[in-house]
Amino acid sequence: MPLFTLSGFQRDLLVVVSGRDQPSGQQIKTELERARDEEINHGRLYPNLDTLVQRGYVEKGEIDRRTNYYELADEGQDAPHEHREWQERYLQETAFA
Repeated sequence: MPLFTLSGFQRDLLVVVSGRDQPSGQQIKTELERARDEEINHGRLYPNLDTLVQRGYVEKGEIDRRTNYYELADEGQDAPHEHREWQERYLQETAFA
């Protein structure tokens, strides 16, 4: 499934998950709040993480009965890098225009 079908927030989640070793939802939330300088509520975070799981970009596992961890699935391994390469290609073209 193309990364373009994801929202910007979902792509940001994917980037954070790719940069951490099995982060919990709370760790992802904290990292995104720091990076985006905004509060992210659970009602936004977890449904979007679930979408990434359902689409095969992320896998979810259990740390304990209350805490899950997230990690990139095979589908998600190259997706952030491919999307960045695509962006850079267009940004380079506009820089020389």
